[in-house]
Amino acid sequence: MSRPVLVARLLELDAAGALATAHVRAGAQVAGVSVRTVWRWLDAARTDGRVERRPRSRLELSDQAWEVLAQAGGNVAVLHRHLKEAAGEVPSLASLYRVVHRDLQAGRVLPDRAVVRREREERRTRQALADLALAGPREGGAAEVAARRPPRSKSTAASAVPVGESGVLVGVVLPAGARLVRTSSVRAVAEAVGQAMAVQGAVCVFGDPGRGKTVAVRMALHEVPPGWKVTWVPVPVRPSVAGMRRAVFDALALPGRFPHTSALVDAAVAGALGEARVLVVDEAQRLPVPCLEYLQSLWDHPDTRVTLVLCGAGSERALSRLPQLASRIGAWQEVPRLTGAEVATVVTGFHPLWRTVPAPDLRWIDQSCAHGTFRTWAALTAHLQNALLTTAEAATDRALLRRLFQRVAPPL
Repeated sequence: MSRPVLVARLLELDAAGALATAHVRAGAQVAGVSVRTVWRWLDAARTDGRVERRPRSRLELSDQAWEVLAQAGGNVAVLHRHLKEAAGEVPSLASLYRVVHRDLQAGRVLPDRAVVRREREERRTRQALADLALAGPREGGAAEVAARRPPRSKSTAASAVPVGESGVLVGVVLPAGARLVRTSSVRAVAEAVGQAMAVQGAVCVFGDPGRGKTVAVRMALHEVPPGWKVTWVPVPVRPSVAGMRRAVFDALALPGRFPHTSALVDAAVAGALGEARVLVVDEAQRLPVPCLEYLQSLWDHPDTRVTLVLCGAGSERALSRLPQLASRIGAWQEVPRLTGAEVATVVTGFHPLWRTVPAPDLRWIDQSCAHGTFRTWAALTAHLQNALLTTAEAATDRALLRRLFQRVAPPL
């Protein structure tokens, strides 16, 4: 007999003045509980009007607690000690065991301890680099030049719009006074990406490091048609499918906490990808086959409207490991080196410093140091700016440039 039925019958007897201890004993025997428990039920019904069991709040573990548990290799006792040190009042160890077992049975995946450690170290490194980049010098003179941060790894050619220190495009940082240049490669990337968007297809942008792949894609997607959204998905080092699933979830800025099960994550991601969206995966050469299969599943999902852009040095080789995805790539767009005929036009448009350098010297710089790599030209521009502003009577001659070559290119 259930508790509500038993309590209701006993209350009827009590209201009629016929309730006896024998009734309570019989009810306890039928319900499979103690007599004392039945008396408590009656007391709760008389005072609170409650015949059901008092509802208990469901104990949930935060994402931080799961990270601690993963770092401890699934040792719940370590998590219990950590929570006691952090909060003082915590659930019992037995309760924590039950909660962890319940969520694991429901499909929650406990990340590998080494993966969690690497991700935490990567976050700390990124934050440290960001802090160093934001920290400015405190003195004039050379500090004035140092404040103009040298270009980051992706500061290469893509646009004809002047940019300052922070850049017009998100994620692009150039030397002071520089401007992005629309090269033939940039135009080709924009055309390939535009055609892929027209059919909601896929495109692979590849080429050696430093040629301007990422910025070319950024410029192509700087002004997308109305109704389109652009999402950049960062690829972690040595990614797993769980890590890529979390990266896509975070990149889409979906509301709420990260779901406990992969099915809930995939449902939320598919819902967000139901609107026209360009999904850009930079550094795609890091992706193993399972991660590529996950991206393909998002792109092939019947409810999504995704244009997939895979970009990175060696991304074409990574895709060759998954022929079923490689066969779906609508355009393979390589970003080549700057040709000798392009160098003078491109670099003089990139920064006014190079307009005072004769064309033969520009070709000599490219042959001796830059080798058609725009990232090298950007770094050399920053070093030349610094030398001219901090060294008295400095001139842009070959002697100075040879010294700067040693800073830009590593010793062989």
